[in-house]
Amino acid sequence: MKKYSLIYIAKLSFPIFLANVAIPLVGIIDTSLMGNLGNISYLTATSIAANLFSMIFWSFGFLKMGTVGMVSQAHGENNYSKILDILLRNLFFVIVISLILIIFQFLILNLTLNIFELSRETQNLYQDYFNIRIYSAPGELTLYIITGIFIGLQKTKISSLVVSCFSILNIILSIILVTKYNLNVKGVAYGSLLAGYITSTIFLIYTFFYIKRFINIKIDINNIFNTKQIKYIFHINLNIFIRTILLSFSFLWFIYLSNKIGEEYVAANTILINLVNLAAFILDAYAFATQGMVGYSIGKNDKNLFKLIVKNSFILSAITSIFISIIYLLIHKKIIYQMADIDLIRNLSVDYAIWLIIFPLISSFCYQFDGIFIGASQTVELRNAMIFSSIIYLLISAILTNNFINTGLWISLAIFMILRAVSLYYYFNRIYLRFNGG
Repeated sequence: MKKYSLIYIAKLSFPIFLANVAIPLVGIIDTSLMGNLGNISYLTATSIAANLFSMIFWSFGFLKMGTVGMVSQAHGENNYSKILDILLRNLFFVIVISLILIIFQFLILNLTLNIFELSRETQNLYQDYFNIRIYSAPGELTLYIITGIFIGLQKTKISSLVVSCFSILNIILSIILVTKYNLNVKGVAYGSLLAGYITSTIFLIYTFFYIKRFINIKIDINNIFNTKQIKYIFHINLNIFIRTILLSFSFLWFIYLSNKIGEEYVAANTILINLVNLAAFILDAYAFATQGMVGYSIGKNDKNLFKLIVKNSFILSAITSIFISIIYLLIHKKIIYQMADIDLIRNLSVDYAIWLIIFPLISSFCYQFDGIFIGASQTVELRNAMIFSSIIYLLISAILTNNFINTGLWISLAIFMILRAVSLYYYFNRIYLRFNGG
């Protein structure tokens, strides 16, 4: 049991933590690049377009989350042939999904342009970003699979290296393309596209060589497209898909309501939500590490190990959330002023910065529950909890935003985070049914 102590989980989470910090830094750097061009339209267009693609791509987050649960359980069984089949099967899904997105790109573009009320200048910039970023689907979705494989294998240093390389390369390319070549919105879009393809190609090759250390690589079409396995994967992935698309839509809804208030609120809320995301990804390090460990405990049929992992991950997450809130309390104004050079946006962001301090404290619990349920492949419960939380959030946000404007919008998002945790806690005891003896 010492292996899964607080110190062990912290060590396992640390490389994920480093990588996770790099993910929201991409959004923060992109926001800073656009926020310092002296025109709100650049920041608004990038914010809406980037959030749209976050919703679209993360809607297929089952490629990562479903992979973690299945790989971690196969790892517990020491079955690397099954892990290879999972990898190849999911790569096929990436090709299909990417083709669908590219084929229907004009439908998606026109639909979103009709939904968001944008000025002509903002609309043109939004379209420039969209027309480039849509082609990054194969590269970025492949990264979900690769990171899921190595988290499931508890090789968090490798999964973290994948994410770090993508994020750092994305940041470097975006800075060069925006500042040196004056590509503004197109520069940050090309940064994401190129970083996705370069990183996924390098680490996909590495993944095959890693698996080759344990088994001979043989592509068996019958195993890859095994009907029983595909049905099981669709059952798991469909539930995760529904859960994730609702989660992604909830944040896009936040941006949509911000846009209804005014473009300056989109810009200000974008700065704040990027900093909220930074805290979320830091706390998610424990959730990601927990996924692999929970799946492993189920594969080993060790209920006591499962309980220990859950307890220690919650303790670490709670302590870290307090630490993050204190940091934001002390330096939030300095960070905001670095992210925009427009006084109106700076002042609006500072006015609502209290939410930067509140959110880590109230949201850490739902992140940990997500990691536990994903690791246990309890996807029906994840789906149902998200359906409940999203419906309540959509209703409350419409009412509160109408009455309390931007403050109401932030209150509703906070309620959404609390509902996610409470609804998953309701289902928690069902996980024990995965162990022999219940």
